Amino acid sequence: MIQSPKVITMLFLSVVILSGCASTGNQTLKEESEFTVSSKVISGQTTASEIKAMFGSPYETTYTDSGMLIWKFRLDDLKSDAVNYIPIVNLFGSSMSGTRKELVILFDENDVVKRSNMSESDVKTKTGVFK
Repeated sequence: MIQSPKVITMLFLSVVILSGCASTGNQTLKEESEFTVSSKVISGQTTASEIKAMFGSPYETTYTDSGMLIWKFRLDDLKSDAVNYIPIVNLFGSSMSGTRKELVILFDENDVVKRSNMSESDVKTKTGVFK
């Protein structure tokens, strides 16, 4: 059974277009960098309500031993690795790689930013025998 080149091309394009991409977390961080965050989040000036208006709700809220509030925002932007498209091999696990952006903000007792840090790092996620 011989398939027409047009059908094969359409099938290939469908696979490429639908290939695995995953973006989880706070989407407002997608366009942010250390520089843009430092211009928006000013220590001693920006309040918790202003942070919430800019970035939404944090994914994690904790407190220091002295009772100061810490908010964490995170975005993982991952794409499927090539190994996921190898027949038979992909039955044994999967692998994704991309970047993680994380914004950590420490507030003082008046809910004003005391300190903040924005970081971006490479991240890999593996399942099955690829772990």
